[in-house]
Amino acid sequence: MRYFEQMIRRYEHSRWSAENNRRSRPFGWGIEYLGGPANHPDPRAFLERFASETVAASDRWFAVEAPEDGRLEDEPGGKVLSFTSAVESPWPENNRVWGRYFPAVGSRAAVVVLPQWNAGWDSQEGVCRWLNRLGMSALKMSLPYHDRRAVNGMDRDNHLVGPNIGLTLQANRQAVTDVRRCLRWLEGQGYRKLGLLGASIGSAIACITMAHERAVHAGAFLHVSTYFGEVVRTGMTTMHVWDPMKPHVSADEIRRFWAPISPYPYVDRMAGTGQKLLMISGRYDPTFWPEFSEQLFSKITSDGVDVEILRLPCGHYSLDRPPFSYIAGLRFGFFLRDQLI
Repeated sequence: MRYFEQMIRRYEHSRWSAENNRRSRPFGWGIEYLGGPANHPDPRAFLERFASETVAASDRWFAVEAPEDGRLEDEPGGKVLSFTSAVESPWPENNRVWGRYFPAVGSRAAVVVLPQWNAGWDSQEGVCRWLNRLGMSALKMSLPYHDRRAVNGMDRDNHLVGPNIGLTLQANRQAVTDVRRCLRWLEGQGYRKLGLLGASIGSAIACITMAHERAVHAGAFLHVSTYFGEVVRTGMTTMHVWDPMKPHVSADEIRRFWAPISPYPYVDRMAGTGQKLLMISGRYDPTFWPEFSEQLFSKITSDGVDVEILRLPCGHYSLDRPPFSYIAGLRFGFFLRDQLI
């Protein structure tokens, strides 16, 4: 077993080291993205207060209405949905939400699919078609600052996960509200059973959405952790994000500052709701550390949330490789089918 773990860890490191186009961006407090002045005299105090008040009033922070300008068009690759985001960032190209829509004939169940950080336009197409085969429609939403929403030529290391604290908060709030608008659009198409499927950061966004969205009956989350700040601080794939931050903020501070975009503060909201969760983690994950996954599992079970947990002997990258991808795909596919159909 020790040899197998070492083999997985070598694979994880080889995949990480092969991505040699990472860019570290400058640190910023980003108070201006949260409604304050850019030159705030005490950004720490502002962020402490903002985070505490926002978690307490998260229903208002993540509130949305149905999109009024939803447009569904046929493209060579299939059907594409677009609408205006409920959160306005400084970049117009990011403020149009895009999604690839995979309808299943006659289905009244639909799943919003949220990919991993730096995912491309065609990512998760196989997952969506797998859900179709199981009788569910799928809508794969592009994350803020990704593919068609990219700004300034940033094809990766975008503002969704970055060393600007306020901008990262705004971007992840935008992601959650965009998902909720996708759900409103699907309801408008006649879907009655709605689910969420998220991977990596998509998992965190999906979990927060589900905690605030009673229309979601079931959610499957691949890679889970407690706090956004803990993942960025400790994860192998986010070392270049944390490096420019660590001279300015401590581990405790970044955990608190980014609490509003973390699953941990919200999981108790799903207790007693009838919502069903499936959480899948890797025992040797160097990006979402297993100890943080276990802390989340401990809290969510003690809070009485209806959750199934699957721990696989793999890491972050290796979850998308056989046999682990097959195991996870079968599990989340049949889980969502059983809960939604």
